[in-house]
Amino acid sequence: MVTIAESKSQDLTYQQLLDSDTHEVNPTLRMTSDVDFGTMNIPVERYTSQEFFDLEVEKIWKKAWQMVCREEHIPNVGDTYVYDIVGTSILVVRSAPNEIKAFYNACLHRGRQLRECSGHAGDVIRCPFHALAWHLDGSLENLTTAWDFPQVEPESFSLPEVHVASWEGWVFINMDPDCEDFNEYIGDLPMHFEKWAPHKKFVSAHVAKRYPVNWKVAQEAFMEAFHVIATHPQILAGTGDCNSQYDVFGNFSRAITPNATPSPHLQWEPTEQEIFDAITDKRLDEDAMATIPEGMSARAFAAQVARERLRSAVPDVDEYCDAEINDSMYFTLFPNFHPWGAFNRINYRFRPVGTKVDECLMECIYTEDFEGDERPAPAEYIELGLDQEWIELIPEIGNLARVFQQDSFNLPKVQKGLETFRADGLTLTKYQEVKIRHWHAMAEKFITR
Repeated sequence: MVTIAESKSQDLTYQQLLDSDTHEVNPTLRMTSDVDFGTMNIPVERYTSQEFFDLEVEKIWKKAWQMVCREEHIPNVGDTYVYDIVGTSILVVRSAPNEIKAFYNACLHRGRQLRECSGHAGDVIRCPFHALAWHLDGSLENLTTAWDFPQVEPESFSLPEVHVASWEGWVFINMDPDCEDFNEYIGDLPMHFEKWAPHKKFVSAHVAKRYPVNWKVAQEAFMEAFHVIATHPQILAGTGDCNSQYDVFGNFSRAITPNATPSPHLQWEPTEQEIFDAITDKRLDEDAMATIPEGMSARAFAAQVARERLRSAVPDVDEYCDAEINDSMYFTLFPNFHPWGAFNRINYRFRPVGTKVDECLMECIYTEDFEGDERPAPAEYIELGLDQEWIELIPEIGNLARVFQQDSFNLPKVQKGLETFRADGLTLTKYQEVKIRHWHAMAEKFITR
């Protein structure tokens, strides 16, 4: 039986790359956790079957902790955030200065949605249909024509709650009354992010796009670096795709892909300047952003340039190693939250659109540091439809929009292929796609409970 170690690229490892860092390396980056999920094929029905989708609804979406918003989306008492998932609408409420509650978003009278969109509700949550209202803590405030509801006991006519928790500025909910404690669920994830303090950042962009594919098709496209060679060849000179490290820690997984180092796939050896030009997206008719000093590596120089750019917002930027400055560190907390570490601004969320097996929403939430003491207001949400292109959002997310455009080209073709598939399941790599294997192992765990 081939081991995980034998499945890894024989090129420079990520740990060896860390040995050349010009600063003290963050201890969490030295952590490794190889978990062997074998080489079993993944059933194609998990992406096409209504039966499996229904299992996901009941056993995963209604049982797992899932991120709904940032605390900054509901900063003031009375602010609300509407989160819709697989036919269920959840209303998240800032019920007190230091308290957040979440309720099923439905009036107890005739079932009308209490809030159709996020925003400020005021002192009470009032139903627009017949004016029944509840206090922000969910207790009944007004029962219109109470004399005609003899069966209602006001003290017990409160809005049904769902569990809510916060971590590093992110708000999570869980619909399972008997769910696992949130802190136990996320395990050691806080240790990995403690130094990077996401709660001190602000939402600088919040963009989304609908795809005509199963939600996992979209999600899994962003869980490995294996696809870079064919989907994003323009970045190979500055991306160590095969040098990536993949780890599994309980309910979350991590991938680290080094940047400012060339891909082992290249048949030529780029200069340090060519490596730097690749990561700064230099076009053929453009001058280089900067010229690397003689004798300096592109990796060290890229980190130096980035530190100067960050210094005004991050005065202690010199306490971060080159890897934290340069590399892509992308985590996945089951089932659908993908926060990136260090100075990466990216955070992904993927979810089905309603109860459709073959339509989903991909969100990219940029969080970044800011100057001064006053947090900027979170960016407005922008959603692209099925027929709109990521390049429309270059003003909001820059060159990442072009990268997403390349990913988007694959996704509908993957879904079409899956619906045509006749082989005995999908054949994944053992190591490079271990994050995907971990997800499916977690799904089986939830579904078979």
